[in-house]
Amino acid sequence: MPQRLLTIGEFAARAGVPASALRFYERRGLLQSTRTSGNQRRYARSELRRVAFIRTAQTVGLSLTEISRALEDLPDGRTPTRADWERLSNDWHDRLTGQIRLLERLRDDLTGCIGCGCLSLTKCALYNAGDRLADTGTGPRILLSE
Repeated sequence: MPQRLLTIGEFAARAGVPASALRFYERRGLLQSTRTSGNQRRYARSELRRVAFIRTAQTVGLSLTEISRALEDLPDGRTPTRADWERLSNDWHDRLTGQIRLLERLRDDLTGCIGCGCLSLTKCALYNAGDRLADTGTGPRILLSE
């Protein structure tokens, strides 16, 4: 018995994303659909895993380019297996660890930085006395550096 394909509305509701996001993901090559004789999109239920993967990866701060590269590495456009997840996890481990460190620094230091203005002013009496970091670049130098 062939699998019943989902309309874009059904798929969007099940995936928890707007139909416009599905069309965008498809244009970027992140998602695949088939077309009916009337040129309407239909999605296999297995594509729900790809959308879940995309949404999760975006939530943890990965770019669509990084997500696209990961999905391109999957043979025959299939959904990821447990071994694929393990490989992707290993590939992204350092990237995600860095993201976690940045979030922890922001959590711990952001109130002080906003309070003294170092996110927007050239001088910071608390962390950047005399604007000593001006030569290292623009923006929140202390928060964005290790």
